[in-house]
Amino acid sequence: MPAPLVNPAPTPRQRILETAHGLFYREGIRATGIDRVIAEAGVTKVTFYRHFPSKNDLIIAFLEYRHQRWIGWFSAALARHGAARGKGAAALVPALREWLGGAGFRGCAFINSVAELGGALPEVMEIARRHKQEMTDVIATLLPPSRQRAEVARAIALAVDGAIVRAQGEASPQAALKALQRVVKALQAAG
Repeated sequence: MPAPLVNPAPTPRQRILETAHGLFYREGIRATGIDRVIAEAGVTKVTFYRHFPSKNDLIIAFLEYRHQRWIGWFSAALARHGAARGKGAAALVPALREWLGGAGFRGCAFINSVAELGGALPEVMEIARRHKQEMTDVIATLLPPSRQRAEVARAIALAVDGAIVRAQGEASPQAALKALQRVVKALQAAG
């Protein structure tokens, strides 16, 4: 029997990125200083700047990292809720309920980042656009083939973003999820 795999300790770069991910998402990008990231990651300034020459470099890395994590989670959550077993778009609301109702939910990191930095750091806008397009592409895979498939997927993605923003501002995500469910059903019927 082979020896069990041991997860190696995270590299300094990984510790910095994971620390920034937690802080940026919880507290906001502008509110989080580099010194705090350095202290909480347990690295020196020299190590930090070797991996991320500026805060902007860290912000871009954070958004790319967040994108990979979120899209991976989203696809897996859809599969858990039956997308692969023919439920299609009906898997969307239960999947999103996991995230919107989870501890630590603070909205969409991409919507929040655009609101904070969109005008000051154009790369944020580009990464957010790519993220939203990939989310839309995943949603399209839930829909039956049709000439309106891409258009319906874009409309559902917009409704998902609206539900995320609404859930962020309310004590419970239930109203946002219920509204999203109605929109998804209506769009599927129209498409």
